Amino acid sequence: MSDPVIDLTEDAFLGGQLRVKQLKSGHRAGHDAVLLAAATAARSGDRVAELGAGVGVAGLSLARRVAGIELVLVEIDAVLAGLARANAGANAIPADVIVLDVEADATAFAAAGLGPDSVDAVLMNPPFNDPARHRASPDTARGIAHMATATTLLKWGHASRRILRSRGVLTLIWRADGIAEVLAALDHGFGSVQILPVHGDAQAPANRILVRATKGGRAPTQILAALMLNDAPGVPNKRVQEVLAGKASLPLANP
Repeated sequence: MSDPVIDLTEDAFLGGQLRVKQLKSGHRAGHDAVLLAAATAARSGDRVAELGAGVGVAGLSLARRVAGIELVLVEIDAVLAGLARANAGANAIPADVIVLDVEADATAFAAAGLGPDSVDAVLMNPPFNDPARHRASPDTARGIAHMATATTLLKWGHASRRILRSRGVLTLIWRADGIAEVLAALDHGFGSVQILPVHGDAQAPANRILVRATKGGRAPTQILAALMLNDAPGVPNKRVQEVLAGKASLPLANP
């Protein structure tokens, strides 16, 4: 039997600085991945892991902005992991791509080269749709990529905390109405939490939050000035457009 044909698209990110291939249907990377990368603090020489990397857009976008990081892309789906590996190569960005369930135990992580206290930064865009409010996609891979369980954030947060070095930083994106879940997941082992609300426009409630938390941090939680994707309906915010074009970062990325 011949292998099934996989329909792909090639898409440009960061104003064309990054070109990636991804599945034509199913979960597709978009603005969330670029915003996550732009919110992630990293320095040259840091070892950085993206959990649930998909085809690698967030991690590769970060590596394009911060040269010299040691990038690890973790993805449960072997097809997506293969695309992430190919995308890294096509963009000449060194990356170690690991096929691994983020909810696997410490032994599995260590066997894959992600032992305790082994990375400086983690970024992640976990499945975040509430199955009680959203109908699951009939596409299995898309459903896995989008639907959260009651323990998704806790388990992903635990995995991040385990592999981060002391004072290492976790950056994540989540739906805004799940802020209580985020704070609960970060309650053990993380502190110095900073939250950046993301609004479609100034008249709409936030629909995303970008969150930075430090392993062992002790500073009080801060809510930063909100990010408006559009100044008015249909009028893109100039600063956001610079971020999406890879010309600027977000305040959470500041040291």
